Formats: sequence, structure tokens, C-alpha cells
Amino acid sequence: MTIAGKIESTIAIPGGVSVTYDAGIMKVKGPKGELSRNFAYPNIEIVVGEGEVSVSCEYPRVKDKAMVGTFVAHIRNMVRGVTEGFKYDLKIVFSHFPMKVAVKGDRVEINNYMGGHAPRYANIVKGCTVKISGQDVTVEGIDIEACGQTAANMEKATQRGGFDKRVFEDGIYIVGKSHKVRQ
Repeated sequence: MTIAGKIESTIAIPGGVSVTYDAGIMKVKGPKGELSRNFAYPNIEIVVGEGEVSVSCEYPRVKDKAMVGTFVAHIRNMVRGVTEGFKYDLKIVFSHFPMKVAVKGDRVEINNYMGGHAPRYANIVKGCTVKISGQDVTVEGIDIEACGQTAANMEKATQRGGFDKRVFEDGIYIVGKSHKVRQ
């Protein structure tokens, strides 16, 4: 909402979630865990009230308006993460050489990709869990960025240079996400 030189947005905080903001660091705690993030930015004020968080800026420039929207989106994702969590579904696809995919510690090991002898690795970002069942891979966690990066690491590990990316070849591909853009 814009009021004569001021832009302000509020985010409702559901029951069972606690939010604290101190010295630019916001901590959101809920039934699935706790997330923290640095929200220090000049001219933008964040106020944690009873059941809501308010993000505002007086006399905003274009970059300030964009940062208010970015902060609101990050806070919504943090609240949703600690209440519902996030999930990415991936599919292991191969036509001739059967790939063997396994979780080894803090990374995913991909063997026999396109008949290759050297294994490929994809890092699992801290805070995510990866489950493999047959040809389906599931990445779950409370941090949307960590889950998305882990899924992207697996896609990237099976990418071949010099080939058309629009043609689905052997590899690991993201086929579903548990979250959608909300208003």
C-alpha cells in the first residue's frame, strides 16, 4: 500500500510461528524448524507486531520499492517453510545406460551416466534431505533456496555441453515443485 511518499506491506504470521527481528537479522521459528536471514538495508524499516510483520520505506526510490517487495517475498517464504516446508520432485531419465544414483554423505553420486566410468557428484545444501526411490528423487527442506539449489545441482551434474537443452536426454530433471506463486 502506498501513502503519499510511503510504501508499506504487511505479512500475516500464523499461529504457532514466532518472528523476531534484531539488528537486521530476522529469525522465524515454527513447527518444522527455524530460519534466519539478514535483512539490513538502508531506508527500509521492518517492524514485528502482534500477528504480523510490516515492511515499509518512506520516500522510496525504484530500488527501495523493489527491495520492499523482495523482503516481503523472503519473509513469506520463511514463514511457509517453517510451517509447511518445500519439496522438489525430480525424475531420473535414461534410455540405454542405466544410471545408478545414491546419496553419499552430503552429496549425490551419479554412476554410469551415458556409460561413463567416472562418477558425477551433486552437492546437497545444508538443511535439505534427498530421498531416492527407483527413478524418483525427492528434495525436501524448510529453506526454499537450499532446496532449489540442491535440485539444480543434480540437474547440472547430468548436463551435457554442446547438445540442445530442449531435447530431453539422459539425466535428472525437475518435474514438480510443492510451491506456487501466491498473492
